[in-house]
Amino acid sequence: MNPAHAKLISFMTIELGKAGIWRPAEGLSPELAGEIERIGYGAIWIGSSPGGDLSIVEDLLAATSHITVATGIVNVWKDDAATIGAAYHRIAGRYPDRFLLGVGIGHREATQEYQQPYAKLVSYLDQLDAAGVPVSGRVLAALGPKVLALSAARTAGAHPYLVTPEHTRWARELLGTGPLLAPEQKVVLETDPERARAIARPRLGTYLGLSNYLSSLRRLGFTDADFANGGSDAFTDALAPHGDAEAIAASVTAHLDAGADHVSIQVLNPDPRPAYRAIAEALQLA
Repeated sequence: MNPAHAKLISFMTIELGKAGIWRPAEGLSPELAGEIERIGYGAIWIGSSPGGDLSIVEDLLAATSHITVATGIVNVWKDDAATIGAAYHRIAGRYPDRFLLGVGIGHREATQEYQQPYAKLVSYLDQLDAAGVPVSGRVLAALGPKVLALSAARTAGAHPYLVTPEHTRWARELLGTGPLLAPEQKVVLETDPERARAIARPRLGTYLGLSNYLSSLRRLGFTDADFANGGSDAFTDALAPHGDAEAIAASVTAHLDAGADHVSIQVLNPDPRPAYRAIAEALQLA
């Protein structure tokens, strides 16, 4: 790892805690943010490429007193670095040490301009540098070895999505001890396996047509047979663990034991609030 980067991370003052929540922007509100903070989560990750002015970040920060708000992620094809840099400084100036900028490359299948993705990421990080966005205030969506290494060299660390504890262990070995590792984990609070899988499969199926996720999942040992018909039972259970609150807490702890610093929990139940409350209690967050 770059020694200069290690020095920057040692001064990172943004606190995430061991667990946060991951929700798409349309599933978040100031009222929910206040509850999530009260029950002990350390961060709210905003998914689904929030708008370039990042006004939702300010709305959530204004409704809370100390929780961190992170983007998971800003899509580099959607919003230019100058716009994001200006938004970063506006928000960080008003709410110091409470905003973490997550950026990522998105998906080849969803972006017409998607060419030379690694070069695009490097260029975007160069532009964030030019805009004065600090290395310690940003993270990179990363799955494979090349982008994980880039996250260690040019940002505070990595925010992998749609991964298992096995990926977390491998990523930590690659990153070393310095960079932040904050994977996302989908869960279903449901003790009946068939009902849990019925909730999880449609959500997981949306990723099975995206080449970057398929490549990552194949590195973890899944095969085309696991991807067929919406996903095998083993695939579904691995990517969206189910059970009671204690079982789900154990799946989160498995990432922490594998080397994660923080886990962002995405509850797939139609109403996520009871699950977030139960999981917070099982993890003893408060």
